[in-house]
Amino acid sequence: MPFNLPILLTWLRIVAIPLLIAVYYLPADWATLHERDLAATSIFVAAALTDWADGYLARKLDQTSAFGAFLDPVADKLMVAAALIVLVELGRTDAIVASIIIGREITISALREWMAKIGAAKSVAVSMLGKIKTAAQMLAIPILLYYQPLLGADMQRFGNWLIWIAALLTLWSMGYYLRMAWPEIAKRTAEK
Repeated sequence: MPFNLPILLTWLRIVAIPLLIAVYYLPADWATLHERDLAATSIFVAAALTDWADGYLARKLDQTSAFGAFLDPVADKLMVAAALIVLVELGRTDAIVASIIIGREITISALREWMAKIGAAKSVAVSMLGKIKTAAQMLAIPILLYYQPLLGADMQRFGNWLIWIAALLTLWSMGYYLRMAWPEIAKRTAEK
Protein backbone atom coordinates (compact mmCIF):
# COMPACT_ATOMS: atom_id res chain seq x y z
CA MET A 1 0.00 0.00 0.00
CA PRO A 2 1.60 3.28 -1.08
CA PHE A 3 1.71 6.20 1.34
CA ASN A 4 2.14 9.75 0.16
CA LEU A 5 0.69 13.23 0.76
CA PRO A 6 -2.47 12.71 -1.37
CA ILE A 7 -3.25 9.44 0.43
CA LEU A 8 -2.57 11.08 3.80
CA LEU A 9 -5.14 13.77 2.95
CA THR A 10 -7.65 11.07 2.03
CA TRP A 11 -7.03 9.27 5.35
CA LEU A 12 -7.50 12.58 7.18
CA ARG A 13 -10.89 12.89 5.49
CA ILE A 14 -11.85 9.46 6.83
CA VAL A 15 -10.60 10.36 10.33
CA ALA A 16 -12.73 13.53 10.19
CA ILE A 17 -15.94 11.48 9.96
CA PRO A 18 -16.13 10.45 13.63
CA LEU A 19 -15.09 13.98 14.59
CA LEU A 20 -18.03 15.45 12.68
CA ILE A 21 -20.39 13.06 14.43
CA ALA A 22 -18.77 13.49 17.87
CA VAL A 23 -19.32 17.26 17.77
CA TYR A 24 -23.03 16.64 18.33
CA TYR A 25 -22.39 14.31 21.28
CA LEU A 26 -20.39 16.83 23.31
CA PRO A 27 -21.88 17.61 26.72
CA ALA A 28 -24.34 20.50 26.54
CA ASP A 29 -22.21 22.70 28.79
CA TRP A 30 -19.17 22.34 26.48
CA ALA A 31 -20.72 23.93 23.38
CA THR A 32 -23.96 25.54 22.28
CA LEU A 33 -25.83 24.10 19.31
CA HIS A 34 -24.58 26.99 17.18
CA GLU A 35 -20.98 26.22 18.18
CA ARG A 36 -21.50 22.56 17.32
CA ASP A 37 -23.00 23.53 13.96
CA LEU A 38 -20.05 25.79 13.25
CA ALA A 39 -17.54 23.06 14.22
CA ALA A 40 -19.32 20.42 12.11
CA THR A 41 -19.52 22.79 9.15
CA SER A 42 -15.81 23.58 9.46
CA ILE A 43 -14.91 19.89 9.60
CA PHE A 44 -17.05 19.11 6.55
CA VAL A 45 -15.67 22.04 4.52
CA ALA A 46 -12.08 21.12 5.45
CA ALA A 47 -12.76 17.53 4.37
CA ALA A 48 -14.24 18.75 1.08
CA LEU A 49 -11.13 20.85 0.47
CA THR A 50 -8.88 17.83 1.10
CA ASP A 51 -10.95 15.97 -1.50
CA TRP A 52 -10.00 18.57 -4.08
CA ALA A 53 -6.41 18.83 -2.80
CA ASP A 54 -5.62 15.11 -2.79
CA GLY A 55 -6.61 14.69 -6.43
CA TYR A 56 -4.79 17.83 -7.50
CA LEU A 57 -1.61 16.87 -5.60
CA ALA A 58 -1.69 13.27 -6.82
CA ARG A 59 -1.67 14.50 -10.43
CA LYS A 60 0.77 17.38 -9.86
CA LEU A 61 3.27 15.30 -7.87
CA ASP A 62 2.75 12.25 -10.10
CA GLN A 63 1.66 10.23 -7.07
CA THR A 64 -1.46 8.61 -8.46
CA SER A 65 -2.00 5.01 -7.42
CA ALA A 66 -4.62 2.31 -7.68
CA PHE A 67 -5.01 2.42 -3.89
CA GLY A 68 -5.55 6.19 -3.93
CA ALA A 69 -8.07 5.83 -6.75
CA PHE A 70 -9.94 3.28 -4.60
CA LEU A 71 -9.70 5.13 -1.27
CA ASP A 72 -10.65 8.62 -2.49
CA PRO A 73 -14.25 7.87 -3.55
CA VAL A 74 -14.74 5.66 -0.48
CA ALA A 75 -13.73 8.57 1.77
CA ASP A 76 -16.08 10.90 -0.12
CA LYS A 77 -19.04 8.59 0.13
CA LEU A 78 -18.45 7.87 3.83
CA MET A 79 -18.21 11.59 4.65
CA VAL A 80 -21.38 12.44 2.72
CA ALA A 81 -23.29 9.50 4.23
CA ALA A 82 -22.23 10.40 7.78
CA ALA A 83 -23.17 14.06 7.28
CA LEU A 84 -26.56 13.10 5.82
CA ILE A 85 -27.30 10.80 8.75
CA VAL A 86 -26.40 13.61 11.18
CA LEU A 87 -28.70 15.98 9.25
CA VAL A 88 -31.58 13.49 9.42
CA GLU A 89 -30.96 13.03 13.15
CA LEU A 90 -31.06 16.82 13.62
CA GLY A 91 -34.29 17.05 11.60
CA ARG A 92 -32.66 19.25 8.97
CA THR A 93 -33.28 17.00 6.01
CA ASP A 94 -35.64 14.18 5.20
CA ALA A 95 -34.74 10.51 5.44
CA ILE A 96 -35.93 10.11 1.84
CA VAL A 97 -33.26 12.56 0.63
CA ALA A 98 -30.56 10.73 2.58
CA SER A 99 -31.83 7.36 1.32
CA ILE A 100 -31.80 8.53 -2.30
CA ILE A 101 -28.28 9.91 -2.09
CA ILE A 102 -26.77 7.05 -0.07
CA GLY A 103 -28.66 4.41 -2.08
CA ARG A 104 -27.40 5.87 -5.35
CA GLU A 105 -23.82 5.86 -4.08
CA ILE A 106 -24.05 2.19 -3.12
CA THR A 107 -25.73 1.26 -6.41
CA ILE A 108 -23.28 3.10 -8.65
CA SER A 109 -20.26 1.89 -6.65
CA ALA A 110 -21.44 -1.70 -7.11
CA LEU A 111 -22.15 -1.06 -10.79
CA ARG A 112 -18.66 0.41 -11.32
CA GLU A 113 -17.06 -2.53 -9.53
CA TRP A 114 -18.95 -5.02 -11.69
CA MET A 115 -18.24 -3.10 -14.89
CA ALA A 116 -14.52 -2.99 -14.01
CA LYS A 117 -14.59 -6.74 -13.36
CA ILE A 118 -15.97 -7.43 -16.85
CA GLY A 119 -13.58 -4.93 -18.46
CA ALA A 120 -16.14 -2.24 -19.28
CA ALA A 121 -15.27 0.40 -16.66
CA LYS A 122 -15.13 3.20 -19.24
CA SER A 123 -18.89 2.82 -19.75
CA VAL A 124 -19.50 4.22 -16.26
CA ALA A 125 -16.64 6.70 -15.94
CA VAL A 126 -17.40 9.85 -13.96
CA SER A 127 -19.54 12.23 -16.03
CA MET A 128 -20.17 15.96 -15.85
CA LEU A 129 -23.66 15.22 -14.49
CA GLY A 130 -22.06 13.30 -11.61
CA LYS A 131 -19.75 16.23 -10.92
CA ILE A 132 -22.67 18.68 -10.85
CA LYS A 133 -24.54 16.35 -8.48
CA THR A 134 -21.51 16.24 -6.21
CA ALA A 135 -21.15 20.03 -6.29
CA ALA A 136 -24.82 20.46 -5.27
CA GLN A 137 -24.34 18.00 -2.37
CA MET A 138 -21.09 19.58 -1.23
CA LEU A 139 -22.75 22.99 -1.12
CA ALA A 140 -26.04 21.87 0.45
CA ILE A 141 -24.55 19.78 3.28
CA PRO A 142 -22.44 22.50 4.93
CA ILE A 143 -25.31 24.97 4.58
CA LEU A 144 -27.59 22.52 6.39
CA LEU A 145 -24.94 21.80 9.01
CA TYR A 146 -24.49 25.53 9.68
CA TYR A 147 -28.27 26.14 9.59
CA GLN A 148 -28.10 29.79 10.66
CA PRO A 149 -28.95 32.92 8.66
CA LEU A 150 -25.90 34.20 6.82
CA LEU A 151 -25.66 37.81 5.65
CA GLY A 152 -29.43 38.09 6.10
CA ALA A 153 -30.13 35.06 3.87
CA ASP A 154 -32.37 32.21 5.02
CA MET A 155 -29.81 29.40 4.79
CA GLN A 156 -32.28 26.77 6.05
CA ARG A 157 -34.56 27.26 3.06
CA PHE A 158 -31.65 27.58 0.63
CA GLY A 159 -29.98 24.43 2.02
CA ASN A 160 -33.24 22.47 1.79
CA TRP A 161 -33.77 23.52 -1.82
CA LEU A 162 -30.20 22.58 -2.67
CA ILE A 163 -30.35 19.15 -1.01
CA TRP A 164 -33.56 18.32 -2.90
CA ILE A 165 -31.92 19.48 -6.13
CA ALA A 166 -28.94 17.26 -5.25
CA ALA A 167 -31.32 14.32 -4.67
CA LEU A 168 -32.98 14.87 -8.06
CA LEU A 169 -29.58 15.15 -9.75
CA THR A 170 -28.59 11.99 -7.90
CA LEU A 171 -31.51 10.09 -9.43
CA TRP A 172 -30.82 11.57 -12.86
CA SER A 173 -27.13 10.66 -12.73
CA MET A 174 -27.97 7.14 -11.53
CA GLY A 175 -30.28 6.75 -14.52
CA TYR A 176 -27.52 8.03 -16.78
CA TYR A 177 -24.96 5.53 -15.46
CA LEU A 178 -27.42 2.64 -15.62
CA ARG A 179 -28.30 3.58 -19.21
CA MET A 180 -24.60 3.70 -20.12
CA ALA A 181 -24.09 0.26 -18.58
CA TRP A 182 -27.28 -1.25 -19.99
CA PRO A 183 -25.74 -2.65 -23.21
CA GLU A 184 -23.23 -4.64 -21.14
CA ILE A 185 -25.90 -5.71 -18.65
CA ALA A 186 -28.18 -6.87 -21.48
CA LYS A 187 -25.31 -8.66 -23.22
CA ARG A 188 -24.26 -10.50 -20.04
CA THR A 189 -27.86 -11.40 -19.24
CA ALA A 190 -28.40 -12.81 -22.75
CA GLU A 191 -25.28 -14.98 -22.40
CA LYS A 192 -26.66 -16.81 -19.37
